[in-house]
Amino acid sequence: MKNTLRTLIKQPGIKSAPAVYDCIGAMVAEQEGFDYIFSSGFGIAAALLGKPDFGYLTANEMVGTACRIADSVSIPLIADIDTGYGNPLNVIRTVQDIAKSNVAGIILEDQEWPKKCGHFEGKKIISINEQVEKIKAAVYARESSNLVIVGRTDARAIEGLKGAIKRGEKYLEAGADVLFIEAPQSRDELKEVSRHFEGVPLFANIIEGGKTPNLSVKELEEMGYKLVAFALSGLFSATQATKECFSSLKKDGSTENINKKMSFNEFKEVIKIEKHIELEKRFGSNLQ
Repeated sequence: MKNTLRTLIKQPGIKSAPAVYDCIGAMVAEQEGFDYIFSSGFGIAAALLGKPDFGYLTANEMVGTACRIADSVSIPLIADIDTGYGNPLNVIRTVQDIAKSNVAGIILEDQEWPKKCGHFEGKKIISINEQVEKIKAAVYARESSNLVIVGRTDARAIEGLKGAIKRGEKYLEAGADVLFIEAPQSRDELKEVSRHFEGVPLFANIIEGGKTPNLSVKELEEMGYKLVAFALSGLFSATQATKECFSSLKKDGSTENINKKMSFNEFKEVIKIEKHIELEKRFGSNLQ
């Protein structure tokens, strides 16, 4: 998976993908033809804990979820690992655990802990030097695994775009493979990042209603971005569909009037039930 992701990054053109928060979302993304996926810390916090992305998730919860998602599909996963959950030594432990898994890449950010969603207010960031050491620690910890490291800075909201660009330069020097400047606030800012880092694999994050303009994949490709995540599109859509389903059930006492609901047979196809029936036949036939 890790080599596959590196190959994708080297190929010409932009590569877009949804962020997911569970195995069902990952499997749907793969079946719809995406080449890779992201895991969403925001989505995992919401789905697993029913809480906002305020640093409630532990390292074990985040890493465990990412590893399960990666195991459920045959396309690469780039996993959100927040701040690495501590100092450079904690980053080493976190990255060593991930490097042994099927996770293909990680996103490591420079916020203080507890962190917040990059499109929330009230974020704080650590010093450039501290984050540089954490990225170096991640490079050390991945050893020969070829794990892709996405260096993320949330400095735009605190130090302005120039400060974020300065940090980006340092993070690339420290060994980050991809640069992610979170939450540029206009087309011009997105273009400025791309102009400054021409030739560098750049990551863009699109959140409907967030601080960054909701640009299309084509527009971001024309600017020079390599990877783009639609971080919360699946979460928002799934939540809205669930809300409509439950509202209709409560109102009507029936699910007959629910639009666009998936059938039982269609869902069985998503989870590849035939594969498991074959396994049951192969290994369970002599149990009785």
